[in-house]
Amino acid sequence: MDERIQKYEDKMKKTLSNLDSDLVTIRAGRANPHILDKLTVDYYGSPTPLQQVANITVPEARMIQIQPWESSLIKGIEKAILTSDLGLNPNNDGKSIRLVFPELTEERRKELVKDVKKKGEAAKVAVRNIRRDANDAFKKMSKEISEDEVKDLEQQIQKATDKFIKQIDASVEKKSKEILTV
Repeated sequence: MDERIQKYEDKMKKTLSNLDSDLVTIRAGRANPHILDKLTVDYYGSPTPLQQVANITVPEARMIQIQPWESSLIKGIEKAILTSDLGLNPNNDGKSIRLVFPELTEERRKELVKDVKKKGEAAKVAVRNIRRDANDAFKKMSKEISEDEVKDLEQQIQKATDKFIKQIDASVEKKSKEILTV
């Protein structure tokens, strides 16, 4: 593969992996410990990812249990969950915190699917912007390389764009199905 195409394809890969990591954090009715990935807790004055200060398990299909390594962190973890956009109420027994996931209503599922599609659209726009940047760069090269070579590079970047847009659609479709499955 041409290294001139490779750097743009790498950017497209990053866009896809960002979308996938965003979609993982959207809850689909089942308890998924990844929804806590973006939460940080104040640990001795510095914001620390929740995974680094507690053991996170899924004892039941709709429950996450958070067992902090130090009981002094329980209040901070509760505060982080309550101030996040997760919409969950933590229950603590002094040693651990339980997050119980309510069944998603039909309305909430549809909202989540809309959100997933919005994120998918944003990823597609990002991929298309990368294609535009690549094409602009190729046009600037027309002084050094032939017109046919520029056309060839543009076709290659278009193929890469189509491939990544297909993968984005597949990710969005898979997540939407997961959310709508009761």
